[in-house]
Order: sequence, then C-alpha cells, then structure tokens
Amino acid sequence: MELTLLGTGAPTGLPRPDCPCAACATAVGPGARAATALLIDGTLLLDLTPGAAFAAARSGHSLGGVRQVLLSHPHDGPPVEVPAGLVTPARVPDGGELALLTGHRVRALPMDSPGTGYEVTGPDGERLLYLPPGGAPAGLAETARPYEMVLADVMARPDALSRLRAVGALGATTDVIAVHIDHDVPPGPELTRRLAAAGARAVPDGTTLVVGEYEEVPDVPRRTLVLGGARSGKSVEAERRLEAFPGVLYVATGGTRGGDTEWSQRVALHRERRPGSWSTVETCDLVPLLAEDGPPLLIDCLSLWLTYAMDEVGAWDDDAWASGGERALRERVSALTEAVRNTRRTVVAVSNEVGSGVVPATASGRRYRDELGRLNAAFAAECEHVLLVMAGQALALRG
Repeated sequence: MELTLLGTGAPTGLPRPDCPCAACATAVGPGARAATALLIDGTLLLDLTPGAAFAAARSGHSLGGVRQVLLSHPHDGPPVEVPAGLVTPARVPDGGELALLTGHRVRALPMDSPGTGYEVTGPDGERLLYLPPGGAPAGLAETARPYEMVLADVMARPDALSRLRAVGALGATTDVIAVHIDHDVPPGPELTRRLAAAGARAVPDGTTLVVGEYEEVPDVPRRTLVLGGARSGKSVEAERRLEAFPGVLYVATGGTRGGDTEWSQRVALHRERRPGSWSTVETCDLVPLLAEDGPPLLIDCLSLWLTYAMDEVGAWDDDAWASGGERALRERVSALTEAVRNTRRTVVAVSNEVGSGVVPATASGRRYRDELGRLNAAFAAECEHVLLVMAGQALALRG
C-alpha cells in the first residue's frame, strides 16, 4: 500500500494565516505544511482539503483515479470546491465498514471527541490507522497484531499513542507519522526532538511512503535524566517524554509536608498535569522499583531523594559526616546508580542543577551542592539521554 501525504498540517495549515507567533514565522520551506490529506494507492483520498489537486500534482500524482473520498475532521471543514470528476466526499459511520473494488477495506473507529478515525487495510493485508485532528480512539480492544503505520495528531494528543500501545495496536516497528501539525511547537529540531520522545516522526508535505516497508522508527531512550533550575520547566519536559506511554508510575520523592499550604498546592498542580492513566507512589526507596519489571518510571526528583538520604546518614552534622556519614551516602548513591545501570524499565528522572559557580553561604549548603553535583554526574553516566532545561527550552547534552 502506497501513501502520499498531500499535506501534514493542522486544518488551517502551518503557518496559520495572519498569525504572528514565532512558530508560524519560522514555518518556511519544508517547515510549511498544508492541511493534512492522504492519498492511498491513488484510489482513496482521506480528507479533501483546499489545493489537494495541486498538491497531488506537485508530488507526481493525480486525483483522477480516486474512487472514494472520506472525511475525518470533527466538522466538514471550510467549503472546498470538489475538483471536476472527483466523487462527493462522504463519512463512514462509527463502526461501519466499507469495501472498495480496488481491494481496500475501510473501517471507521469511534473517537473520544468529534471526528472519525479510519483503519485502512490494503489488498495485501497491510494496515494503517489515520486519526483526525485532536482525536484519540475510544473503546479499543486488545489486539495481537500492531498496525504497520499510524498517522495521528501526536503533538496535541500523545495519549492516543498511549492507548494504542496499551492494547498492542502500536508496536516497536510501527511507523508513527505526525500529522495535523500546528504551531504549538516550532518546526525543525525542536519538533523532531519532541516527536522522537514519543517514537514518532514528521515528514514534509508530498512525501510518499510504503506501508509495511521497514523504516527506522525513532529510538525512545530507555534512561533519561532531565536537569534544570527552579521553574525551568524540567518537570514538564520529563512528563512530556512519557505522555505517549501507558501505565506510567510517577515516583514522588518529596513526600508530604504537614501544614505547608504552598507545598500542597505545588503537589496538586503536578497531579492535575499528569495523564489520568498514570499512577503515583510517594517513596525514596528507588532501588527496588528499578529492579522490578513494569511500566515506565518518572522519578521527580533526585534532589529531594538526596535530601532524604543525607538526613538518613546524618550528613548535616560534621562529626557524623566524618565518622561514617560520608561513606554511607556514597554507598547509597552507588546502589542507586547501579540499579539504574541494570534496570530494564524505561526511566525518566528529574534533578536540580545547582552548580553554575554559586557558592552557598553555609557549610551544609556547600555540602549539599557538592553531593548533588556528584549524584547528577553519576546518574547521567548511566543514561542514554541527558537534557538540560533552561527557560522552558531543552538542550540535549547526550543522545
């Protein structure tokens, strides 16, 4: 089955008309995208968009052989003139199936929001799934066979990929293509980086793909450390890296602080931001979690884990530190980093970057700064991917 993407952008395209934002200003050349439309084997068109006929011609194709046009958007979209000779666009009801004379079969999947998702099976049995903008599938059943290709609104609805992964519909070799791309993320390296974290990729308008042909699916790093200062956006970045995966276990190392209203508000904001499918555990006992098999772990954060560990070994007392506390802390850090090295789970950990040349005014502050720097370095050495977040922007230090 051959698929040509006549457009890969949001319904209004990218850049948006008359939008002055930075993402739209830089969406030029390959970064510019027309509204998403798919031409399958020259016979099936998913979504008729303005300029579809010209887009097909630019990619070396014609709409002359199209025998079926199906709409996926939550609405019928802006008035689009149907090119002469093209059949009238239609929509398959949820759960309905359509068999084409060309040997293609189309099934409409229910969405959790207005719009229609389409599963297309080719004459040779390859399957692709196309989801509408802002939509995720609802009521999916377990499947033994993943799709060869999934085209979805990855940036707006990463949870759609999480749902597909949870039922086996998205596997390690599924080619995930981001479509309906809007101005939420600047085009170029930042878009590529965020999509890769979800195991997805973007292609320019006019690209032709063969469904089922092997593609180098983006490799999702198994161990990632996200560093950053206060309010840098490091926790948001860490959460973003796992929002396309099901059943994530959020490991909160901060615990509870009775009577501290401001801290409780911070914790509540973190909880509200997480996907509903995630679970939470409050603990600093990280080694057993890393040793177990299970869903991905998001550890937030190592700096609070270090505070707990230093409390446990009496690190704030000079005599206790000198008489065994320092050695005990080294052993705890060593056990943690060894557990990270040996874990089979996907792990994203957050930590504060407190160096940058600042010298704390107290001896205990200097001791904590030094130990956190050592912990960050040791943990990073065991990770395939290390990020530094500043002003909400992530800089890859490794991977």
